[in-house]
Amino acid sequence: MSYRENDTNYSVIGQSLPRVDGMRKAAGQAIYADDITLPRMLYGKLLGSRRPHARILSIDTSKAKAIPGVKAIITGEDLPVKYGILPVSEDEYPLEIDRVRFVGDPIVAVAAVDEMTAEEAVRLIEVEYEDLPTSFDIEEGLAAVEETSRIHDYGPHDNVHKQINLEFGDVESGFEAADRVFDNTYFYSGNNHLALEQHSAVAQYGADSRLTLWSST
Repeated sequence: MSYRENDTNYSVIGQSLPRVDGMRKAAGQAIYADDITLPRMLYGKLLGSRRPHARILSIDTSKAKAIPGVKAIITGEDLPVKYGILPVSEDEYPLEIDRVRFVGDPIVAVAAVDEMTAEEAVRLIEVEYEDLPTSFDIEEGLAAVEETSRIHDYGPHDNVHKQINLEFGDVESGFEAADRVFDNTYFYSGNNHLALEQHSAVAQYGADSRLTLWSST
């Protein structure tokens, strides 16, 4: 017996329940991470790569550090610790150290007394690049054979991040029984979760040595 055949005996399963935060979201009253303001809060901004694939030759932050209100600037060399959040992906650096692999790849992080000051500091940071071969479609990337065309150091040389093969059923019998068989190659763009808030986070380090973090989900 499925729960639907006897769902009147349940108060939660099979019943329509209102969202706890539904009214606040619909009324524009929901509090998101970007809405939180704390005393003496600093604002962080990232400098992303302006190249799709390049080596980082030098980073000059002197002009940015001279701006009043800029409290800290760090590069990948200040934080050479890898991290990972997905079991299907390799660990990566929060800030790239020697090479960038896409436009927007984070290179430098700035902390300042307000958002405009942080943005101005990011604008004044100078990065010298050495451009590397760039692939703009899948077939071109798979066909690249030069060492400098390789996007990551892990995995096979043909720029395949991960290969997963799934096989079930009798495919050939299905082809033979089908009225028509279509052979084509299909592509689709990346998917976004369409969140109601932008990616942001607020952190507070307390006197009790505890770190409280508010983050977009």
